[in-house]
Amino acid sequence: MWIMTANVKQALLSVSDKTGIVDLARALRALGIQLLSTGGTARLIAEAGIEVTEVADYTGFPEMLDGRVKTLHPRIHGGLLARRDDAEHVAALVKHDIPTIDLLVVNLYPFAATVARLDASLEEAIENIDIGGPAMLRAAAKNYGGVAVVVDPADYATVLEEIKASGSVTAKTRFALAKKVFAHTAQYDGAITNYLTSLDDSDQRRPFSGTLNLHFAKALELRYGENPHQAAAFYRELKPVAGSLATFTQLQGKELSYNNLADADAAWECVKSLDSSACVIVKHANPCGVALGPSAEKAYLRALSTDPTSAFGGIIALNCEIDEAAAVAIARQFAEVVIAPAFTPAARTVFAARDKVRLLEIALAKTPPGLDFKRIGGGLLVQDADLFPVNKAELKVVTTTQPSDEQLADMLFAWRVAKFVKSNAIVFCRDGMTLGVGAGQMSRVDSSRIAAIKAEHAGLALAGSAVASDAFFPFRDGLDVVIDAGATSVIQPGGSMRDAEVIAAANERGIAMVLTGHRHFRH
Repeated sequence: MWIMTANVKQALLSVSDKTGIVDLARALRALGIQLLSTGGTARLIAEAGIEVTEVADYTGFPEMLDGRVKTLHPRIHGGLLARRDDAEHVAALVKHDIPTIDLLVVNLYPFAATVARLDASLEEAIENIDIGGPAMLRAAAKNYGGVAVVVDPADYATVLEEIKASGSVTAKTRFALAKKVFAHTAQYDGAITNYLTSLDDSDQRRPFSGTLNLHFAKALELRYGENPHQAAAFYRELKPVAGSLATFTQLQGKELSYNNLADADAAWECVKSLDSSACVIVKHANPCGVALGPSAEKAYLRALSTDPTSAFGGIIALNCEIDEAAAVAIARQFAEVVIAPAFTPAARTVFAARDKVRLLEIALAKTPPGLDFKRIGGGLLVQDADLFPVNKAELKVVTTTQPSDEQLADMLFAWRVAKFVKSNAIVFCRDGMTLGVGAGQMSRVDSSRIAAIKAEHAGLALAGSAVASDAFFPFRDGLDVVIDAGATSVIQPGGSMRDAEVIAAANERGIAMVLTGHRHFRH
């Protein structure tokens, strides 16, 4: 592409989002740049006392079809598409009296915002499909060698600064703006496709669209993937859910790795689900210690005591501010990442001495996540997020022994933790603290044995503990293992062909058992 040296002489402004447009128009006009505009944008600019020419007056053809046709005209697209270094193009402009349009500022009808409303009708959605806007954007972006095109109000200041400095927009900026435009129009068309293919024959929206377009922006290039021979990058949603891992601010530490981010997400999602001050320590995608505490320090120390061996080199997440005492305690061990909603200045000072530790600050929010994705060979699995809530009133007691309030609290805590443990999951808890975690085994009885062994190795007694199983016990053997280890109450979904046998075993052993009716598989 050629390098534009001519000054910006004419700009076309036509925006749906009018943020900053009047100030931009005023500044451009003060630089002697002629302004073209359409509809509401033109009226807004004119009402501010800024000289502007309506596109209909410029083309000599009035807007028609309720504004559907206004910029689709050779005088507009010729001025955008003509190559300034092509003699035939320049001659055609002269022959047809078409001035160049050197700056295009356009953003589109708010289609995505419209269909985000559940009460939006198909007719309303269709009317918010922009036609002329994308056509102009694509024309200008294709011709970025001679035209600067702006789709984002955040870029107004940069463009204006460059025009003030040299009378034109630099080639580097024009190319960056063009790439941004093509990404934007692709996202716009993708949103339209996602919406329209989600409608059934009665125009009712189905949970999943017939065609799924996903749009992410690269946030980080990572040193490597799960293993050093794999290349990797982190892509962020264009509008991440509030409180999600993607909204982190890194305060210090080394570059984040692929595994850091995967494990950090598991830790953060788990700790967010707990209502009281809590700490979660994750190793290889599984919580190896989770605890509540009256302070950040106490929550961390209790979580650490579950499995201090596995916690080495893990990810530590708290849902409360980390103060100096907590920072001192955490800094005694090797941690890859520490996550919290806030760090006090004193805590920052403590961690500064461990400058390789990655500190991530994330505003705490309980906003539900969007869809959950898993890549498989040649395809993508898509599901709703696992958000099913279980509270005390919904539990079904199925044993003769009735659980105490303390046991119910322990079972519900264990159940919340088990949701974040890889299936088959078994979690021992007592007094708001995990005691042993068995994860990812091919049989539930093996997960039960491993959870008990973990507690024994950590020197934690399981007498009087509560156990959560993420899915039903297919046989009584797993139940017998956790009872033999010391459990006196169990929470599980139920639903096995042998539920009666498992419940009879619980009664035989004299423990309390409750059913949730819903499982929490995590693969």
